Amino acid sequence: MADNPVWHETLHDHFGQYFAVDNVLYHEKTDHQDLVIFENAAFGRVMALDGVVQTTERDEFIYHEMMTHVPLLAHGHAKDVLIIGGGDGAMLREVSRHKNIATITMVEIDAGVVSFCRQYLPNHSAGAYDDPRFQLVIDDGVNFVNHTRQTFDVIISDCTDPIGPGESLFTSTFYEGCKRCLNPGGIFVAQNGVSFLQQEEVTGSYRKLSHYFSDVSFYQAAVPTYYGGIMTFAWATDNEALRHLSTGIIAARFHTAAITCRYYNPAIHTAAFALPQYVQDALSS
Repeated sequence: MADNPVWHETLHDHFGQYFAVDNVLYHEKTDHQDLVIFENAAFGRVMALDGVVQTTERDEFIYHEMMTHVPLLAHGHAKDVLIIGGGDGAMLREVSRHKNIATITMVEIDAGVVSFCRQYLPNHSAGAYDDPRFQLVIDDGVNFVNHTRQTFDVIISDCTDPIGPGESLFTSTFYEGCKRCLNPGGIFVAQNGVSFLQQEEVTGSYRKLSHYFSDVSFYQAAVPTYYGGIMTFAWATDNEALRHLSTGIIAARFHTAAITCRYYNPAIHTAAFALPQYVQDALSS
């Protein structure tokens, strides 16, 4: 890495993206993955795991705002929230902005990711790790959801791509466990890849989640770092009405929450559930 000023992502075999590496802040193989954090003039600090970009300072707010505020404001009365993954702390940061939430539990398989990110990506967590409502559990996400006695109103799976440690978070065993510890009327959401390039992730999640939830769909956002089109987020609940709330209802809840966002707004919320025809065709085939 030190001899090469350019870092190439390895997510896809035949094409990809690169980042100029201005300064390597950290590079180490942990017990679970190869982690690097480096600085780039265009995107700020960049974290990659096993050759795949996970987050950048420049555009992380899009991903994290959409993964948190969509399910939390759609639910409207969430008190207990579970985050699977999310070791960089940005998901926790956004969830903690909702003052009506009573408990925030985060399950991260790799304690090293949390410590690295607190030191090298402090703007991601922005002090949220000190929130008194927060509890960190170092455990495998699948194991946790299948054995915990806690229950939750919203579960956010901030998983990596379904390779390496993140693969288990796209399995029926994981989805079944999430349904088991989700309160009635609760919402499960998960990162589900860039649908144009990773369509099998969308169709696979849809098929598996449909075994456990009566309303399964996706919503979307465009995140520049995750190139190739829109990023899809899996959505699963037994209350279909939560996916069809009016912009007015969401706007009223957003106003009450008194949150200021850089990407999310009530109109984006309702529009995000409109999916491209190629995604609809894939889900209906």
